[in-house]
Amino acid sequence: METRTRTRRPRQNNIRSQTFRNYESNGWRENFNEEDVNTQMKNDAMDTTTKSDHTSESLEMASLKKKTISELVELAHEMKLEGISGLRKQELIYRILEHAAKEEGDKGNELEGSGVLEALPEGFGFLRSADYCYLPGPDDIYVSPSQIRRFSLRKGDTVSGIIRPPKDGERYFALLKVKAINGEEPEAAQDKILYDNLTPLFPNERLHMESTNDRISARIIDLITPMGKGQRALIVAPPNSGKTMLLQEIANSITRNHPEVVVIVLLIDERPEEVTDMQRTVKGEVISSTFDEPPDRHIQVAEMVIEKAKRLVECKKDVVILLDSITRLARAYNQVAPHSGKILSGGIDSSALIPPKRFFGAARNIEEGGSLSIMATALIDTGSRMDDVIYEEFKGTGNLELHLDRKLAERRIYPSIDINRSKTRKEELLLEHAELERVWLLRKVLNEMNASEAVELLIERMRKTKSNREFLDTLHQSNL
Repeated sequence: METRTRTRRPRQNNIRSQTFRNYESNGWRENFNEEDVNTQMKNDAMDTTTKSDHTSESLEMASLKKKTISELVELAHEMKLEGISGLRKQELIYRILEHAAKEEGDKGNELEGSGVLEALPEGFGFLRSADYCYLPGPDDIYVSPSQIRRFSLRKGDTVSGIIRPPKDGERYFALLKVKAINGEEPEAAQDKILYDNLTPLFPNERLHMESTNDRISARIIDLITPMGKGQRALIVAPPNSGKTMLLQEIANSITRNHPEVVVIVLLIDERPEEVTDMQRTVKGEVISSTFDEPPDRHIQVAEMVIEKAKRLVECKKDVVILLDSITRLARAYNQVAPHSGKILSGGIDSSALIPPKRFFGAARNIEEGGSLSIMATALIDTGSRMDDVIYEEFKGTGNLELHLDRKLAERRIYPSIDINRSKTRKEELLLEHAELERVWLLRKVLNEMNASEAVELLIERMRKTKSNREFLDTLHQSNL
């Protein structure tokens, strides 16, 4: 009797033959079949610490991303590239870099790249660019599993290093040598305490908003709701109350008075023209996911931003995230969350509020050094019961509340701040004793007025002085 033996084909670990990532929202797909992954895994055998013998200047990817599409087309024509008509900006940059890398490689030059790591479940990851709001694209940089394990890389790490162009059968640039992680040496970046193990404290170091005497919004915030490093602030705003202008004022004040602070503006479900205006107005990093993007995209952007901020705080840096708005972020989580059967009024699933609360709760002042401040807007009076429920769930979770009044905005009174309802918890840790007594005296007088009279009187008196200190020095209950 003839005996037949069956040989089993060895199974590749951590490899999926089917598509595991498919981004339909931007028209670019990351489809890895088994051959693609096997090709990419060849990079694992490379020594990531190989030193280059070339001393000539390096070519940076970041310089190309700052150019306009017309400048890139002109550069492509100078390189005599063919078939560039109709290409998107990311694809055009990819073609230019691929051509330049081959020429620079022949000359002995190096190609540098950087980005924020998005680690995938399969073990490897990609460096995404903040210029494209961490959207997957052809100019992403592949990071092998061996590099992730060796340097203990995590999602949100900002990595820079030497890269090489894709070889035959490959689709992405690959990271050859890690030069810096979150702005530090790779060896020093590995001995960091995890963010969840850091000790949270009340904010005790002030973020000064006041800059010039004509910026009344910043001066009022400095007095009524002083902000500190590690603040968890909720800006309660009805529609058309001037919240976008207020966020721009806060962002510019922080970048002007505290250049050491990393400012990130996160716009979720906003209009494209507002994104452009914010990018041209604010000097910090502006990350957006507009209203025409799917909810998965909103969530991906938000999680990349919060993970990047956590990695920076672990390096004892101060980070401020301005989120507009946490209401729409909670709506996005509600759309993708699996139904738990526990539905709150307004049609929101109870489990959908856990991730945005985790996002908002990440803000804290760290005893070991560094801080993460989050200033998020919460929408009310929109006519949606869901928005009111979301606000009620977040009310009380922050340590600062800044209320905007729609009636003041309709009367064209800006800033439309409801002074009597706005407050900061533990403000005595941020204000000096003499300043605190004057602020309490000011509140005592303004509390006897309605919201319109209070803010109009305060704006009028502030315009007569050059600074808040001068305003408080001349403050007496008799002449207020």
